[in-house]
Amino acid sequence: MKEKEIMNKLFTENGLDKEHVFKHKHYTIITRAGIDLIQAKKSIFIDYEVVRCEPNFSVLKATAVMGSKRIITFGSALKGSSYNDGNTSQWYVIETAEKRAMSRAVLKLAGLYGLQDVYGEDEADVFKKSNN
Repeated sequence: MKEKEIMNKLFTENGLDKEHVFKHKHYTIITRAGIDLIQAKKSIFIDYEVVRCEPNFSVLKATAVMGSKRIITFGSALKGSSYNDGNTSQWYVIETAEKRAMSRAVLKLAGLYGLQDVYGEDEADVFKKSNN
């Protein structure tokens, strides 16, 4: 089975439709609602640990479990005035780091992370639907 067929099969299995997915210039992006849907469908449970939390920078460690599979991944957010000096312009950096860790964990456990450059909408501000 080709990678595109695998990706389409995984999208269908997880109940994703055109409202949950959009194309960025070079990537396929799954929206926040799509990530939530996958997490619920796959019964993925995530625990977070604060690694670092400062006013303009946060890192969270996410331990995610789906059945007998367990992964550890991270999410971070660095507030800047532009994407050149940070990876978010939001003031709520810990929440942004949490969403990024969640997206990465869910996509990895669901088998979507890395397939034809599939990412969660929260991976970076430049992936936001309103920017494309």
